[in-house]
Amino acid sequence: MGKLTGKVAVVTGASKGIGAAIAKQLAADGANVVVNYATSREGADKVVAEITKAGGKAVAVGASVAKEADIGVLFAETKKAYGKVDILVNNAGVYGFAPLEQVSADEYKRQYDTNVLGLLLTTKAALPHFPAEGGSVINISSVVSTLAPAAASVYASTKGAVDTITKSLAKELASRKIRVNAINPGLVITEGTHSAGLAGGDFEKEAIARTPLGRAGRPDDIAPPVSFLASDDARWITGETIFVSGGSAI
Repeated sequence: MGKLTGKVAVVTGASKGIGAAIAKQLAADGANVVVNYATSREGADKVVAEITKAGGKAVAVGASVAKEADIGVLFAETKKAYGKVDILVNNAGVYGFAPLEQVSADEYKRQYDTNVLGLLLTTKAALPHFPAEGGSVINISSVVSTLAPAAASVYASTKGAVDTITKSLAKELASRKIRVNAINPGLVITEGTHSAGLAGGDFEKEAIARTPLGRAGRPDDIAPPVSFLASDDARWITGETIFVSGGSAI
């Protein structure tokens, strides 16, 4: 039996990258997983197929966390499939880098609607589905919340908000036996970082140069710590931000 056997996990933004790795890790550790996606049904179905092929259980549910009505659908489908939620991983996120002169209200809204408001509303919608014995919420933040690099004022501030929300909700939800923690990755090479031009060039080289362990991260570097926080091994941990960054945040 895995350490998450009998648990139900909802992972937002799980059709690729870090979210996909987290979904597969939680399933490998015994959880029944809801693989959420906003646009890539194909990617989500692939993750589900990999999980089921390995002997796990998973379903794909389409919903954008930037839309409150979609979030309602996500948890209605979760309830229909598994009846409850024990673990919520708020992984869905968007990012963009631009100097101050290029910051716009539309870009601010795009990032905050998903990274901050979406996280809050998703957690709110999950609450009625947690059992009396509680559970675990894991927010995927970023080292940018504290490193605050240039040309990242909007994105870094969304992740600073995630760190603060994590601490606040840990206090608020403790009476319901729900632990709330954050994982703060450094640079992780994914489909998204490739498409954004952040992988394979000067940006990656500079990030590696600042990383004591001497490489960029992989999605499967992030997934095991998430599973740890979701499990009873972390039963006395709440309100923490754990940097999984190869040391790039020190």
